Amino acid sequence: MIAGFEVPAQVTSDSVLVRLPDGLGDFRGARHTRPDRVEGFWVQPAGLVAGVPYATPVALHRSGMGSWQGRIVPAEDRYALYLSVRSDSSGRTVATFRNPERNSRGGAPEFQVVRTGDLVRFSDSASGTSAIVATYDSAGPRLTLSWPPLGAVLTLTPRSRENSVGLFPRTPAPSGYQYRVPLDQGDGWTVGRAGTAGFDESVLTRFVSQVISTDPLARAAPLIHSVLIARQGKLVLEEYFFGYDRTRTHDLRSASKTFTSIMLGAAMQHGVSLGPESRVYRLFHRYDRFSRPDPRKQQITLGHLLTHTSGLACDDSDPGSPGNEGTMQTQTEQPDWIKYTLDLGMAHDPGAAYAYCSGGMNLVGGTVAVASGLWLPELFERWIARPLDIMDYHVNLTPTGEAYSGGGVQMRPRDFLKFGQLFLDHGLWRGQRIVPDQWVRQSTTRQVRASPDNDDGFGWHLFHLQVGTRQYREYEANGNGGQLLIVVPELDLAVVFTAGNYNNYGVWRKFRDELVPEVIIPAIRRR
Repeated sequence: MIAGFEVPAQVTSDSVLVRLPDGLGDFRGARHTRPDRVEGFWVQPAGLVAGVPYATPVALHRSGMGSWQGRIVPAEDRYALYLSVRSDSSGRTVATFRNPERNSRGGAPEFQVVRTGDLVRFSDSASGTSAIVATYDSAGPRLTLSWPPLGAVLTLTPRSRENSVGLFPRTPAPSGYQYRVPLDQGDGWTVGRAGTAGFDESVLTRFVSQVISTDPLARAAPLIHSVLIARQGKLVLEEYFFGYDRTRTHDLRSASKTFTSIMLGAAMQHGVSLGPESRVYRLFHRYDRFSRPDPRKQQITLGHLLTHTSGLACDDSDPGSPGNEGTMQTQTEQPDWIKYTLDLGMAHDPGAAYAYCSGGMNLVGGTVAVASGLWLPELFERWIARPLDIMDYHVNLTPTGEAYSGGGVQMRPRDFLKFGQLFLDHGLWRGQRIVPDQWVRQSTTRQVRASPDNDDGFGWHLFHLQVGTRQYREYEANGNGGQLLIVVPELDLAVVFTAGNYNNYGVWRKFRDELVPEVIIPAIRRR
């Protein structure tokens, strides 16, 4: 029995497969480690909000003859919508919608509100265009509307400041903030006071206090969900906002592209014959042929894919590009996204031009899976997550059930920060080697000029932070909305931000460009 269903299991000497009816989920397990334990993944179907399936690690323990027991905690399919109504300086009634999970605002930053009987009309304050019509029930009281970003009907009820957990940084409004040492959770982190790692704790206290005082309805508000700092091998700051906490996983968006590079490094550490020089197309023998044949395809290497210079017609910044991530994910003719990318035509010679391509990074993951013979979630669990004491995470999957390596893994920020410490320690986590030291150095070294202000390594973005008259080299994983892992080797420093400023790079880039060089680094007393 699983999730209340009693269904047959397909059992072999080394595997277990359980499929729930009507596509409600699968359990994929392996029995190759201990006779009293089955390790595997719960695969949940695509939800309304995320729109993709996820694989979550699960361990089943023998609880009796023919009986196994374990706890499945699937990825949340959460969506909250808040509406703030007020009068502006001219006496008009205006409103702002706020959705923490997607930063959806209904199509406008501010709406003018007009009520006629039970109908409430929300019109774009700038253009006057009618956008949303709702029904108001005063007996409830409640407001019912069709919410375009979700394609669903939602009912809103009154909330006070004290119970609007996802709208405000902290609820109820705190009287003050005092610096506190992160909790020791037995997850591999050494925790300690920021002062013992060289920080002026009063500076960090003021910084967190400013985050707590953020007005979430301001148009350019920094919607920071978490900030964590590690220095000299110790976790010294861990704070959460907007309803997030240390137990809740966060969508890392494209920041988890860097995990793909790290998985390649882990595969090399385990003897898989791969490297940045490996030719990609020759590894996919399972496909008979590729569309749009071009001899240049045979020259594409993993290094080209990791630096977004494959030459394939794949550019996420160009909506008209056939390899654009949105185009690939919404088309239905080819559910195998690896094949879809391999079938793209060539826009440039390999190595000749930079074009940010999520499909290409997904192809790197597919190559690692083929060369290792492992399902990618299993590889990640066995060679990375387990040795790093990472237990709570969710890997997003493609329509064919493969891991999507172009971004979207959900993980606790506390675990996300471990990858920064791993690279500061040259590929070691608590003395255990996860990736080769050479790969740490090679993947965080400039391989290509990505834009006028940054370079790319192999799956890492490279910047320089200006602190007064000094510059510090940093490398980072980053994702839409403000998902950032920032590593400053010279200072033995790693910082994580997660945030909700989706599709607003002008805001979340300030976490790196301003908060780290103007607040966090200057808080270090001796540099």
